[in-house]
Order: sequence, then C-alpha cells, then structure tokens
Amino acid sequence: MDNYYLTKERFDELKTELETLRSVKRREVAERLKQAKEFGDLSENSEYSEAREEQSRVESRIFELEDISKKAVIIKTGAAGDRVTIGSAVSVKKDGRTFRYQIVGSNEAKPEDGKISNESPLGKAFLDKKVGESVQVATPGGPAAYQILKIE
Repeated sequence: MDNYYLTKERFDELKTELETLRSVKRREVAERLKQAKEFGDLSENSEYSEAREEQSRVESRIFELEDISKKAVIIKTGAAGDRVTIGSAVSVKKDGRTFRYQIVGSNEAKPEDGKISNESPLGKAFLDKKVGESVQVATPGGPAAYQILKIE
C-alpha cells in the first residue's frame, strides 16, 4: 500500500474535485447518455460513444481520487527540523548558485515552482540530510554536488 504525501491545501483541492465529480459531473454525464440514447441506434451514435468515453474518464478519476484520499498522508510544511523530511523547504548551493526546493509527494511535484518529489533522485538525495552536508546526485550531464544551507 503506497502512501500519497500531500500538503493540506492539495488534499483539500482533491477532495473538492472528488465531490464535484461525484455530485455534478456524474449527473451531467448521465443526462448526456440519456439524451444520446434518444437518438436511436447506439452502434452508430457518436454522441452516445462520446458520452460513454466521458463517463469512463469521470469514473476513472473518481476511483483514483478515492484511492488517494484513503492513502493520503498529510505533510507538515514549515516545521523545520534538523533533518530534511517530506514537507521541508531546503536551500542548497550548487556551482556557486543558491536554489530553494520544497520536498513534496509525487502528486504535488512541480519542479518549475521549486516543488520536487520525495521520489525524485534529487528529493531522495536530500531526505534525512542536515545543514552543512553535501549531496551527490547522478544527472544525465554527470554527477552534481549540492550543499545544504538551510532547512525550513
């Protein structure tokens, strides 16, 4: 059983999406299916086929969100400790430049926003490290060295 590490904000967003899919979207798709059936022969009815595909997508997403909700582990952000954990924001130095990353679960990762997954090579390398420690990460361009400057 894999856990899904999420911030409270992301968990709330997913719960809202799940409730919308269950209450609104399912009803909309059912109505589309009902209307499409009224057009007659279902074997050549493109409206019916599209509505069935939409129903499949909605039900798949509901199943996925229910699974995430059951296995969600809410991570605490901003609770600085002496070691990097999921939820930590870490400032690092690489090649004379400073970078700041927040370690989040894979469902919430957005590298362009500085949110990296705990399952990514970089995220894994930072976990359980202390300020002052150096971290080596294998990259396509060769090994990269990071020094941990600050944990928030």
